[in-house]
Amino acid sequence: MSGLNPQQREAIRYLDGPLLVLAGAGSGKTRVITQKIAYLVQECGFQPRNVAAITFTNKAAKEMLERVGKLLGSATANELQISTFHSLGVRILREEAKALGYKPRFSILDAADCGGIIGDLARTVDKGTLRRLQATISNWKNALVSPEAALTLAASEHENLAAHTYLSYEATLKAYQAVDFDDLIKLPVELFSGNAEVREKWQNRLRYLLVDEYQDTNACQYQLLKLLTGVRAQFTAVGDDDQAIYAWRGADIANLKKLPDEFPALKVVKLEQNYRSTVRILKAANAVIAHNEKLFEKKLWSELGHGDPITVTACRDNEAEAETVVMKLQAHRFENRTKFKDYAILYRSNHQARLFETQLRNHKIPYLLSGGQSFFDRAEIKDITSYLRLLANADDDPAFIRAATTPKRGIGAATLQALGQYAGERHISLFAAAFQEGFAHRVQGRQLEPLLEFCRFINRMQHRAGREPAQQVLPDLLKAIDYEAHLYDQEEERTAQTRWANVLEFAEWINKKGEEDGKTLVDLTQSIALINMLDKQDADYDAVQLSTLHAAKGLEYGHVFLVGVEEGILPHRESTEPGKVEEERRLMYVGITRAQRSLHLSYCERRKQARDFIPSEPSRFIAEMGKEDLRFSGGKAAAEPDKATGNARLAAMKAMLAGKTP
Repeated sequence: MSGLNPQQREAIRYLDGPLLVLAGAGSGKTRVITQKIAYLVQECGFQPRNVAAITFTNKAAKEMLERVGKLLGSATANELQISTFHSLGVRILREEAKALGYKPRFSILDAADCGGIIGDLARTVDKGTLRRLQATISNWKNALVSPEAALTLAASEHENLAAHTYLSYEATLKAYQAVDFDDLIKLPVELFSGNAEVREKWQNRLRYLLVDEYQDTNACQYQLLKLLTGVRAQFTAVGDDDQAIYAWRGADIANLKKLPDEFPALKVVKLEQNYRSTVRILKAANAVIAHNEKLFEKKLWSELGHGDPITVTACRDNEAEAETVVMKLQAHRFENRTKFKDYAILYRSNHQARLFETQLRNHKIPYLLSGGQSFFDRAEIKDITSYLRLLANADDDPAFIRAATTPKRGIGAATLQALGQYAGERHISLFAAAFQEGFAHRVQGRQLEPLLEFCRFINRMQHRAGREPAQQVLPDLLKAIDYEAHLYDQEEERTAQTRWANVLEFAEWINKKGEEDGKTLVDLTQSIALINMLDKQDADYDAVQLSTLHAAKGLEYGHVFLVGVEEGILPHRESTEPGKVEEERRLMYVGITRAQRSLHLSYCERRKQARDFIPSEPSRFIAEMGKEDLRFSGGKAAAEPDKATGNARLAAMKAMLAGKTP
């Protein structure tokens, strides 16, 4: 444990009961978790299979597994249960499916598939309404509110619609032998709550639990942890109340608040030494967060030196801001001989990225957009791949549901529900069930005919897809389902054009891969899951990172440009009342503490919205950082830039470059 500070060592060695590690930004929390896992296995005699570490993202789980692998060897590390909450939920559900009345090969539907079901049940195609319905139902599930309870709680027209939809939605999922993302945690909680035998089995299997980013847990995840740890309460929760920024996603900071009450023996260890940022950056972060009410007192400190002052630039408008930031970034890189990947431009909302992207492209600066949508995640690509998945495996139920209903071909929700019920009773796939005599007796002829027609079409295509070259089969498939016409029926013309162009690009890519590798459509479909056309998100790719503040949590960059720091943006205009502004302040704190060596803030004096310019005010959070370490420039107060000084600086930079390059 050499190289660890006393608090880190204490957190690793403490095993006398439940432990909360309050880990400030950059305080080495991942190191504490990985070292504690190694300590449990090597020094305390725990079997690797009895230790579980739970994270919030696959990326965090993968990184943790790699780091533990270096300490324990990869064979031992692979015996540990290191996964996200949802992956752990899947493992529990696959093993205990029978106890819940599911077949072990139940389907997990993605958000788009679930949205389609909810849209049908609520009889709406309005995307805004659909998003709100999905969010409301998801929040109820995460708060362990049943459909029946939701009906009594509904206090508005929207909630009333959501509650009735929720009731039918749950019945539909069960009939399809399918679950959604929220069920992966909700169903194990319901199972453990009602079945002592199964609960004790899992408590004995997972004898020590470590939970990362504990402040981001929702009510459902908290219950799962309580049920898994049981009376032994052998767990380490690692979190930071100052970085709780996911209330909108159902995360509940009250889970941190109630830990000391629900576990009276709880020990709290604070990690306050920061190994990431300079003293000035931490001073500003501490000053901002001090305006929030504290659950636990803590103050970050660092031995990394005082560092550069924090710059605050007022810009004329948002176009000027994008231009100024990119020019400053280039000059900074030029003077400091840094790489592009040392820089991040962080913002509150996705829409702010566009102008920065334009400027970076204009200056031929490579960049990566975080939180952007992968090509394979687009609805139109998922529609087509659902057909391909079905050709590769007729038992793929989620693919069957999506392909059978997109485009619409007269197969309604009632038919699919009856099919799902029959398949569940017989423990067979939906595709196989459609051909069975027993099922034919359950539905009317007019319901059965379009279903059988679809299945026969898949059979014909399947026959070809395993034998003929991909470039012959795919165009025929697209033509047969008339997908282009479907897009133009569903969308406005411009959107339909874009989406159809994506489908053609995808088809061209498949055809090319088929020709190059001599593969059939079935071969290619099996590898699609493993390939991401846009998989450039490689750590070695030298590019400026563009990211929302939410997506940047847990990451760090040498130099950070925090942009659009204005009232109405950060804090967001819908979050300025007292209860909500605290979460926005935590978001600002997260932004500040991403920076290692330099931090640059900018805001606009007016912002262009549509064709109008709206006056803007600097965010209250800038004043809260304290004046001492901030250097202000630009804006009305500043004089027009002095051309002579600018030219002199450019000449000096050129001279410096000339002197250093051979």
